[in-house]
Amino acid sequence: MPFIQVNLGAGRTAEQKDALLRAVSAAAAEAVSVPESSVRVWLVEVPATEVLVGGQTLAERQAGSS
Repeated sequence: MPFIQVNLGAGRTAEQKDALLRAVSAAAAEAVSVPESSVRVWLVEVPATEVLVGGQTLAERQAGSS
């Protein structure tokens, strides 16, 4: 039974998060030849102020792209 934790910087829509979880679940089931009902996937959102990318927080990068 696969257990998969996805860490993701905050800022995605509920629909995007749902699509990601479903895609990961389906891919894992196919990759290890198990029924999708045995796959466990959960998402941990990391606040944008607590993720550093290239010397800037994700929040700073998001604000700069607006």
